[in-house]
Amino acid sequence: MTPLRKKMIKAMELRNLSKNTQRYYLSAVRGVARYYQQSPDTLSQEMIEDYLLYLKKGKGNTPGTCATVVAGLRFFYNHVADRQIPFDYRVRKKRTKLPTVLTQEEIWHLITAANNLKHRLILMTTYSAGLRASEVAALKPEHIDSKRMLIKVVNGKGGTERYTILSVKLLEELRDYYKSCHPHTYLFPSSYHHRKNHTLTYASVRSIYEKARKKAGITQGTGIHTLRHSFATHLLEAG
Repeated sequence: MTPLRKKMIKAMELRNLSKNTQRYYLSAVRGVARYYQQSPDTLSQEMIEDYLLYLKKGKGNTPGTCATVVAGLRFFYNHVADRQIPFDYRVRKKRTKLPTVLTQEEIWHLITAANNLKHRLILMTTYSAGLRASEVAALKPEHIDSKRMLIKVVNGKGGTERYTILSVKLLEELRDYYKSCHPHTYLFPSSYHHRKNHTLTYASVRSIYEKARKKAGITQGTGIHTLRHSFATHLLEAG
């Protein structure tokens, strides 16, 4: 690891940036360094602006991707590099689209399409409690409050904590799962032997969802966040 990378990681940690944000910012700086084959702290304003135009026109990156790169580079030059480079690049506002919502029947087919018990409970918990992928991966047995019928979500988006609902059906399924699988540290731990006490990665949770969705023959709703959107919509429809 280079001293510059260490310095950037330290700066991001001091500002309590999330792990995902840190990964995106590091990727942005690594990308421009590879493009010019030189250290990012030696680049000029014109070189950075040319690189951003290349991402937009040459690679055809989306406005969202470009915005992430811009944010990462600005952080680097404002807080890490010895000199600031006030490059000019404005990101076009992204059009707001309504999220894809699956029907309750499609949700049921998707959940039951997962043959693995743990995978089925991951999907059911994500939908039933309206969780993000990272939140369901971080659940621990003690987060299930059967007395108050609540699920405690720790380290949610922005490092916040909250409670969400625990349905009677989900509680019954979780009890059967617990008796069968006996999870310890995490409710849905990694399946790899050397990571038994570690959380599932985001990629693993997403893969579980996508495999079940395709097996169920559902063509829409790409991305596990669809379950969270569907949860919220179905609650509204139920009053």
